[in-house]
Amino acid sequence: MGLISFMKGVGAKLFGNKEEEAKAAANPAGAEPLRASALLQKVKSLGLPYKSLTIRTNGDTVTIQGEVEKQEDAEKIALTVGNVEGVHAVDNQMTAAESKDESQYHTVTSGDSLSKIAQQYYGDMQKYPMIFEANKPMLKDPDEIYPGQVLRIPAVD
Repeated sequence: MGLISFMKGVGAKLFGNKEEEAKAAANPAGAEPLRASALLQKVKSLGLPYKSLTIRTNGDTVTIQGEVEKQEDAEKIALTVGNVEGVHAVDNQMTAAESKDESQYHTVTSGDSLSKIAQQYYGDMQKYPMIFEANKPMLKDPDEIYPGQVLRIPAVD
């Protein structure tokens, strides 16, 4: 599925405060398993389905491997770990039993709304619920998106 880029300084604050980050920087080898574990817990907390999942971190890059039933599940897992502060890239190496064309991705900018994004990709701002549904459970409210966040833009069936 490939490499997805994210804005390193935005996203969910999952890795702790600056003091914990300083300790992690002082002992990078010990920090990587803790970060991978925190990312796995984030995926589990959202109830995202997978058959198997391995998460590895190397600095600000995360590699995910494993199996899922649907490609959209792999994409959602990649976005879940990528939309975390401190993550700059996700190498999505997951395989899907039922694959489709990969979704497009959109990085939210200031002034964006799901309806504006729907207008841009679909030519119809009323199709914003498709984008909202495609990004659940990461999105809880269609009005709560933020600059730097990366969203899935599925193809219209």
